Amino acid sequence: MPRTGRIIIPNFPHHVVQRGHNKQAVFASDADFQLYRDDLRTVSKALDVKVYAFCLMTNHVHLLLDPGTQPDNLGKLMKTLAGRMTRYRNKLENRSGTLWEGRFKSSPVQADSYLLECCRYIDLNPVRAGMTPHAKDYAWSSYRSRTSNGADQWLAPIKGTEKWGKGAAFHKRYASFVGEGISDERYEQIHAAIQRNQLTGNQKFVDDVAKIIGRRVEHRGPGRPRKNLETPED
Repeated sequence: MPRTGRIIIPNFPHHVVQRGHNKQAVFASDADFQLYRDDLRTVSKALDVKVYAFCLMTNHVHLLLDPGTQPDNLGKLMKTLAGRMTRYRNKLENRSGTLWEGRFKSSPVQADSYLLECCRYIDLNPVRAGMTPHAKDYAWSSYRSRTSNGADQWLAPIKGTEKWGKGAAFHKRYASFVGEGISDERYEQIHAAIQRNQLTGNQKFVDDVAKIIGRRVEHRGPGRPRKNLETPED
């Protein structure tokens, strides 16, 4: 089964992943991480793209973005971020060539409980990778911004958390939410959706998106369908 083409929908969150070319490292030092995070903040503001969550790993990034009314701005953001980091690393290392894979992956996200679940999925990425025992110990994700009163308060409010309060009350509630972990079922759903540029949400979301874009984007498993009709894929 061919991979679903990338879909960007105005005014919807999108889980975005971009990896280093041939899985090479794109961040070699704290300065690299800091530069990308600073660029994410400034460029997203300039393009009016909301940032709900981020996690910068050694050889890839996870972002949760809403392009607003201009869906092309999501692609412009990713192109700008990739270009700046490539030029920086190439100059630093006296090299040339690409740093990133040619295309980023993107999964539109249902903007209720799935938005929160994607935030948790992204902030738990370094924990799942065995890089740290707790999300709070990782400096290059959105977790610390969601759980502290530091100056780095530039993330968009998360729909569905209005009753969590503000300040310390919100920080405590978000920390508790992430600390609960993510179910295996929901993890696999989010992971599969981003790997195949599909939708992250329930059947109603699939129906709603079909009305918006004029075609259906169904959840599909990996690989080609089996020819034996008596043993279909799940």
